[in-house]
Amino acid sequence: MANLLELLQFPFMQRAIAAGILLGLLGGLLGCFVTLRQLSFFSHAVGHAALVGIALGVLLQIPPVWTFLPFTLAFGLAVLYLIDQTDLWSDSILNIVLSGALAIGVILTSFIQGYRGNLMGILFGDILAVSYTDLILTLIILVASTVFLLSTLPQQILLTLNQAVAKVQGIPVQLHRYLFVVLLSLAVAVSIKAVGILLVNAFLVIPAATAKLLSYRFSRFLWLSVGLGVCSSLLGMLVSGLWNVASGPSIVLVQFLLFLSVLGISKLAFKPSRA
Repeated sequence: MANLLELLQFPFMQRAIAAGILLGLLGGLLGCFVTLRQLSFFSHAVGHAALVGIALGVLLQIPPVWTFLPFTLAFGLAVLYLIDQTDLWSDSILNIVLSGALAIGVILTSFIQGYRGNLMGILFGDILAVSYTDLILTLIILVASTVFLLSTLPQQILLTLNQAVAKVQGIPVQLHRYLFVVLLSLAVAVSIKAVGILLVNAFLVIPAATAKLLSYRFSRFLWLSVGLGVCSSLLGMLVSGLWNVASGPSIVLVQFLLFLSVLGISKLAFKPSRA
């Protein structure tokens, strides 16, 4: 405990805690709509495709954040456009573009010479390496997501439940879909630094899935998802600091254990009696 309190005095640890809170809020907020709209595989594809942008940044010797952010955004919009313009199932499109982008990313990384520690850190996550720039970008995306989703919450709920009815009622369905994909793609991009490409999808999905087990009312579901996102981030960092393990996997492990605990308790609570 003394070592932990000493760690809290360092700026990098303070930035990590701030990042955990911001990312927990962002992941919990967007994760509600991701799970209900069945976009979990979409965020998974966007996260893995970010490897291309990261590799480009390393090869061009510029901060990867300035390459994988625009690439992730462009990739998310391109995938949605392809889904709208073809007769193929969305999971087929996602598999195709994910495989292609991942292959390009792996090939590009083979051209990187010398030390690849920064690249590995982005692949597996390192919330202790979060900079003030990352915090500002995360805060901007969080504010934009909160304003957009909460100011149009009735429309978002209707879009989630039935897009056909939303279209009949005059809601610009396509505009809302593309704006949400922009926010989701940017959220995935800024979360990569903390939890890594391989686990970023779980970071978005698990808190919302856990909250869904606890409530059938959307408002309560939303607040529970946000709360679980923040708490799991902070607990994960605590586990990471106490046992000296990677921060990204620690956060996702805490989320996974919380999900299993809630699932087990809910099954026991609603287990029918044999009497």
